[in-house]
Formats: sequence, C-alpha cells, structure tokens
Amino acid sequence: MKTALHLSFESLHFVGIFGSGMSAIAQYLSSNGVRVSGSDRLVDSPHSATVKQHLLSAGCSVFPQDGSGICKHIDAICVSTAIEEHNPDIVAARRLGIPVLHRSDVLAAIVKTKKCIAVAGTSGKSTVTAMIFELLTACKKSPSLISGAPLRSLQQMGMLGNAFCGKSELLVVEADESDGTIVKYEPYASITLNISKDHKPEEDVLKMFLQLSKQSKWTAVNADEPKLNNIEAMTTFGFGDSAQFKGIKTKMETLSSTITVGKTSYMLPIPGEYNASNLLAALCICHHFGCDESTLVNAVANYKGVERRFEIHHTTSGVIVIDDFAHNPEKIRAAVNAAKNMSGRIIAVYQPHGFAPTRFLKNEYAKTFGEIFSSTDILCLLPVYYAGGTAIKDISSQEIIELTGNTAFHAVAVENRDEALKLISKNAKKNDCILLMGARDPSLSLFKEQIIKHLS
Repeated sequence: MKTALHLSFESLHFVGIFGSGMSAIAQYLSSNGVRVSGSDRLVDSPHSATVKQHLLSAGCSVFPQDGSGICKHIDAICVSTAIEEHNPDIVAARRLGIPVLHRSDVLAAIVKTKKCIAVAGTSGKSTVTAMIFELLTACKKSPSLISGAPLRSLQQMGMLGNAFCGKSELLVVEADESDGTIVKYEPYASITLNISKDHKPEEDVLKMFLQLSKQSKWTAVNADEPKLNNIEAMTTFGFGDSAQFKGIKTKMETLSSTITVGKTSYMLPIPGEYNASNLLAALCICHHFGCDESTLVNAVANYKGVERRFEIHHTTSGVIVIDDFAHNPEKIRAAVNAAKNMSGRIIAVYQPHGFAPTRFLKNEYAKTFGEIFSSTDILCLLPVYYAGGTAIKDISSQEIIELTGNTAFHAVAVENRDEALKLISKNAKKNDCILLMGARDPSLSLFKEQIIKHLS
C-alpha cells in the first residue's frame, strides 16, 4: 500500500534524525501518515534535548545509533551524505535486506507530489525559504514547508520550526547543493539566489543550478549575480537595471532594511544588504503566485526570522551579541558588514564547521579575514568542529590565522571555548558587538547563552 504521498513505503527510519534537513523530512512524513523512527549519535546529549522532544511530540520514535532501532518491519532507512557505510544502523539494515535511501531521494519523491517551490543558492536559502513560507501563509496560500533551519514563527507555535504541513498543494523547500543532490529535484518553480565557493568549486555548482532550472516549470534568477547569467529564467530579480522584477534599496538602517518595488515599500525588521536581496527574491516568488501587495507589506513588517540567522541579543553590560549561521567566507563577510552598522568594534568568534570545508576554503578564509576587519576589531577562531566519522584532521584554526598573516587587527586561535570567554571578558566593552558564527554544531546556541550570561 502507498501512502497519501505516493511513496512506496509506510515506515521509514532516519539515521541522524536530529540533523536539520533530516528532522524536517521526518516531521513532514510523520504528519502525512508515515510511521517514522530515527537514531542519532547525540540522542542523549543535552545540546539536542529540544530537538529530541519535538520529534517525539511529532510522533517520531527515537533510538540510540547502535542498530537497536532497526527491525524487519521498517520499509527503508534514510541516510544523508554524512552517514558512513559502517554505521551500525546501516549494517543492521543491510543484514535484514532493508533498502537504504539517500535523504535527497526521499525529498525528491515528496517534491513530485506537490506544487513545489525550490530555493537554491550558496547563501540565503534558509532565510528566503522562511520568507516565502511566511509571506505565502499571510496571503492565505496555506503552503507546506521543509527547511534546513527553524522558523521563529513556527517555534512560537510550539513546533521545532523547520517543517509544516499546509492545506494547499504548495510546498517550499531548500534545494541544497552541498552534496550534489540538488539535481534530483523536479519542482514546479525554482529560484536561484547567488553563487560563491562553499562546499564545491563554483563551476560544478553552476552546472547543478543549470540542471535544476531545466527541470523546473518556472524559474527566477538573481540578475545582480553575473555568474548566473547563463541560467535561462522566466524572470529575473535584482536591484540593477537589467532585472525584470526590480527593487530599490530605499533605506538600510541599524535594525531594518526597506526596499521599494514599483510604488510599494516593504520594511523588513532585520538589517543587512544581503537581507534586502533575500526579501526581493521572496517577493518575486510571491508576486508570481498572485499575492496581494498590502498583505505582503504587513507580512514583511511582521517577519519573525530564522534561528541563528543574525539573531540580535542585548546584554546588561551594553554589549550586543549576534548569533549567526555564517560558515563560508562570503557569508562571514555579509554578517560582519551588517554588524559594523551596529557597533564601534566587532569581536568575531568563528568556529570552522568541519575539516574538509576548512581545508577547501582556507585561502579564501585568510583573504576575507584580512579584508573585512578594522584595526580595532578582534578575530577569535575556535577549534575546527568535528562531527564524528573518519574525517582527516589535517587542518587547524591556527593554520588559518597563520595564513591570514600580519594584520592590523588582533587575530588568535584559541584552544577551547573557555579561552574564548576569557578573551571576551578581557576585551568586550559597552557598544562592542560579539559576532558568534558557525554551522552544524548544535551546542553553538548554548555557547551564545554562555557569552550573554558572562557579559551580564
């Protein structure tokens, strides 16, 4: 028997279910009648307690990642690229003859069942996905959502925040290029935001974006990104004269961004040039789906944001703490530029998000760090995040500092977070901004709370 989603299984086990992309699909399928279980190596970690509780509340069963959750009644198991073949759950599934599916294949099957809007780009996917979902929801379009990051609006409703089942055929998803699986999706609409060196060489990523566009019935592309010019699009968006859906950056302020499209102005309650571009992309999609402009104005003004996307926290000591998911040079540059408008000095604390990405981007990190910080700023690199597995640990944060060379600003690699807290305590003063950046590690949010408590 097939489920209402027309997928060929009734039960599915997710290996690494606490991951942002995996937990989103798991919740979505559970809400659509699929029997969902999963395991995670962080099943008993206090850092993941919230995710675990939300998954249990959504009807998912959660097990340790030791093969104990695998039984003959499971139709298939779902894995991401990060899961290695010797994982106990995979070993148990192979022994029982249970099919092993990649996360992207499951998502691709879901995409085919809906009128899907896929958001692509090396930066801004989560934010634009959230914006499109919130704006379409405000306009009574009742979309569904599968996102890579929790939306504050859904968290305020008591949900984990990265998945939602609406009543219409519309589904908004992130189309991730990091592991090359983006080419599997055949959405109704796709929007391509930008391109920069991140997980793979730009030329390889551009081929993926071209393929996604060819497999979409309707496409929109950022006209302000010259590297995307070869992608054929039904429409283009941007702030330059060549854009068909053209915006004007009306006002860039400390805590907000205002853009104008036609005769209508939209005030977004988060700052940054990049967020102005993200908003224009979301409005381009909503315009295509016939959203009412006055409703969109109110929806933009009430946009709640995404967890760890330039989240601003004020402390009693007068120091601002900003928590951001930035994890490649271009995202770090955008976050730092936005933070500069909020303070006299930046103390940037960055945790590189894996040995392979750090090795791949080491020269770009060094170049970017040398360009974006002022003489009074401080750069503090935490140790490279290790997510487990057989990663080759042949790069360190200290090597990135050495590659950066002699700088006018103070740059240091610390051995642990306690050392970073000491550096912050010694140097942070009123009107400074602590900019915490990094991806993948769920404990970074708790470290943010430590920083805030330390400063208060």
